[in-house]
Amino acid sequence: MADVKKVVLAYSGGLDTSVILKWLQDTYNCEVVTFTADLGQGEEVEPARAKAQALGVKEIFIDDLREEFVRDFVFPMFRANTVYEGEYLLGTSIARPLIAKRLIEIANATGADAISHGATGKGNDQVRFELGAYALKPGVKVIAPWREWDLLSREKLMDYAEKHGIPIERHGKKKSPYSMDANLLHISYEGGVLEDTWSEHEEDMWRWTKSPEAAPDVPSYIELTYRKGDIAAIDGKEMTPAQVLAELNRIGGENGIGRLDIVENRYVGMKSRGCYETPGGTIMLKAHRAIESITLDREVAHLKDELMPKYASLIYNGYWWSPERLMLQQMIDASQVSVNGLVRLKLYKGNVIVVGRKSDDSLFDANIATFEEDGGAYNQADAAGFIKLNALRMRIAASKGRNTLV
Repeated sequence: MADVKKVVLAYSGGLDTSVILKWLQDTYNCEVVTFTADLGQGEEVEPARAKAQALGVKEIFIDDLREEFVRDFVFPMFRANTVYEGEYLLGTSIARPLIAKRLIEIANATGADAISHGATGKGNDQVRFELGAYALKPGVKVIAPWREWDLLSREKLMDYAEKHGIPIERHGKKKSPYSMDANLLHISYEGGVLEDTWSEHEEDMWRWTKSPEAAPDVPSYIELTYRKGDIAAIDGKEMTPAQVLAELNRIGGENGIGRLDIVENRYVGMKSRGCYETPGGTIMLKAHRAIESITLDREVAHLKDELMPKYASLIYNGYWWSPERLMLQQMIDASQVSVNGLVRLKLYKGNVIVVGRKSDDSLFDANIATFEEDGGAYNQADAAGFIKLNALRMRIAASKGRNTLV
């Protein structure tokens, strides 16, 4: 412990990280630098400054990372149509490599020799933070208090805060019964009644989305402009990446889009039930697949779909900064050069319905695809040889008696 002189702490200003701040000062007798990220979580981050100052912190970093988050992390992930275990859009997972990156940047800038985070020893986030940190600064020391201390309940944390004069309110507004994580891509909910996989989630849990039943009875139509696989405009209005996602969250939430209740497999080995609100991301996934359907070659599209589960697992498990993820990203990004055009969507009571797509780079040829006469663009007689050649191996096997039903 004596060799740690300065630690950069990922600091929210809440109970856990405020206790961690004081615990680091006392346990490691070190200087603590705090880093608070605004990732679009919808809560004020500036109050963390006063709390850190009250605990004697001299170097305080409060960074607005919303544009970097969406531009360099969310958008690249959606170019791959990334979904973990068929459903989860990785809202928490994709934020962690950015936080790890900024922790290391601040450590380098301030001369710190360690970083610290508030992730527990049961979750995925400890893995994501630390894999990212080691990939970017191999010799950095990581301090994970939840794996070291005995303050393993909320009451113990409150008692510690009270004993050490940490300004945390015991009373006041009712605390959510859920463990929550929020950023511009999603809100996650865990714990409480959700720990019983048979119990239905509570309606008043949701923060961003109307229930499909309460959503408008009239659908909303939107038009998304794609450039190289990313959304550049909504209804013709140019927007930055963060503005795009914020607007899709607003429209999607109004129409009851983006709710999810799943049981997922954590990297550390356990199953976990979580509920997620990802209205903008749900729209982005549907729309991106729609524009790719007319602009990507068949085999390129199929190869992307085959590789996507691996890519999703790399992000979920914390390997954003790994060489294999970087290699896959280069291939994915190369595929997006021609993914340009417009997608028209109908949003209605929890549903995202594609009603139109067009592109100057479209590979769809109505002259070939038509059910009417095509003027010789496609010779249907050619299909006979195509089918026979593809059936050759099965015909040979059948002639040897191998393709029997018994």
